[in-house]
Amino acid sequence: MPFDPALVRAAFPGRRVDFYQETGSTMAVAAQVPDDGAVVIADAQTHGVGRYSRPWHSAPGDGLYCTVVLRTKPLPVLTMAIGLAVQEAIGRYSGLRCDIRWPNDLLAGDRKCCGILTQGHEDRVLAGIGINVNHESFPPELAAIATSLRLATGRPWGREELLIEVLRSLETFVRLPMDAILAAFTQQSSYVRGRRVAVELNGAEVRGTTVGLDPHGYLLLEDDQGRRHTILAGGVRPCS
Repeated sequence: MPFDPALVRAAFPGRRVDFYQETGSTMAVAAQVPDDGAVVIADAQTHGVGRYSRPWHSAPGDGLYCTVVLRTKPLPVLTMAIGLAVQEAIGRYSGLRCDIRWPNDLLAGDRKCCGILTQGHEDRVLAGIGINVNHESFPPELAAIATSLRLATGRPWGREELLIEVLRSLETFVRLPMDAILAAFTQQSSYVRGRRVAVELNGAEVRGTTVGLDPHGYLLLEDDQGRRHTILAGGVRPCS
């Protein structure tokens, strides 16, 4: 179904909501928007961006691709707050309980259904959110690691209604104090404590068990030799 931005504007009168049938990246467009709380949405992206500048698969009409302009907490805690907000919104709207893989991936089962990318830009933060909503299939290189709300639940979902839930949750979570965000993330993510993971550090793979978050929201890993590492960026994946 075509995306109807009027539904989102009606739910948030006074908020700037820009919709594009197609754009390169909503992050790039939002960088030119100064309005706090503004939302840039695209029905399709030709150059969607994920972590480490990797492309984000943006099938036309299937996903929710948007960037929200924020003036709020520094990274990485903001990324975690957004992850919690999207997790809550998906659960409230679809009933699907997603896990959060530190710091910015939402998983349905063991497959990714949402990615979050935050970037500082001048005096604001651009929060890019990509949710696989109604995808029925993925390219071969993604089929084993990606899923959608439709595939996970067996039915299609309205992207406008989901975005409204996401924006409502964001209003709550980005206002939480840092300690509340860290506590909530620790509770809602199975990756924070006691999870066997592999991560690339300084060009080498390190395996170990997660042992919590530091006061800034970075992931703590105790490797198989008993050494403790602070993980500053993503790329965390489960291992045996």
